[in-house]
Amino acid sequence: MYDFKIEAGDKASLYAELTEAAAALVAGEPDPIANMANVAALLWESLPELNWAGFYRNVGGELVLGPFQGRPACIRIPFGKGVCGAAAATLEPQCVADVHAFPGHIACDAASRSELVVPIVADGRLAGVLDLDSPRPNRFDQEDAAGCVILIQRLKTALAGMAEEGTKLA
Repeated sequence: MYDFKIEAGDKASLYAELTEAAAALVAGEPDPIANMANVAALLWESLPELNWAGFYRNVGGELVLGPFQGRPACIRIPFGKGVCGAAAATLEPQCVADVHAFPGHIACDAASRSELVVPIVADGRLAGVLDLDSPRPNRFDQEDAAGCVILIQRLKTALAGMAEEGTKLA
C-alpha cells in the first residue's frame, strides 16, 4: 500500500519529493499505462489547484488520451494543435499562463485557465506528453515547468513503453 504525504515548503522540494514518490510507484513495473495511471493520481493528489492531471500518448503521429484524473477530456489531439499539440510538435515544455490567449487552444474543459505540458521523449521518439491544467490563471511558472521536466526525465523509461508506436524523431 502506498501512502505518500508530500508536504514540501517550496516548489523545488515539492517536485523533488514528487519525483522520488513517483519513481517508487513505477519501480519494477514494465507497463507504461499502469505507470501513467499511478503518476497521474499522485500528481492529482499532491499538486494544489489542478482540475486535470494526466497523459496523452503518441499513437500513429497524433496524441491520444491516456490515463488521467479530472473531468472527461479530448480524446485525440493533432500535433501542433492546442497546448498539448504544441509541446508534441516542438518537443518543448509549454507553460501557458492564460490558455484563452494561446492561439489554437483546445477547450476540453471550459474551467481550465492555465496549463503546463511536458513532452516525454525516450529512445529518440516522442512517447507522449504530461498535461496539467488549472482553473486558476498563472497557476504554473518556470519552477513548475522545471520540476515536471525533471520528473519526466527520471520516469521517461517507465512511461515510454509505447515508444515503439511513436514517431521516430529526426
